[in-house]
Amino acid sequence: MKGWRKKPDVHAVTDARPSLTADIRKREISYLIKMGIRTICLILAVVVPVPWPYRLLFIAGAIFLPYIAVIGANERGQAAPPPTFQSPEANQTEIPLHRREIGS
Repeated sequence: MKGWRKKPDVHAVTDARPSLTADIRKREISYLIKMGIRTICLILAVVVPVPWPYRLLFIAGAIFLPYIAVIGANERGQAAPPPTFQSPEANQTEIPLHRREIGS
């Protein structure tokens, strides 16, 4: 008679989201790499004598990489679900179980 019981849901470890610390650390590393590339572009644009098309490419990298780095650093991991907001029903006639008092 074991077949009548409902089997509980089993969650695998791979279903878990990464910790907040790991997510922040990953975003910090990504930001530092992008800003390092930006610094290299800035140095190449100013110091190294290269033709103007390459110099403009380095200048564009120095200008636009900070924007890309900040957007990437502020973006939460893809595994994080979007926040959901549930509004209570307007015609609720019963007090929720977690709000009941003793003797009610």
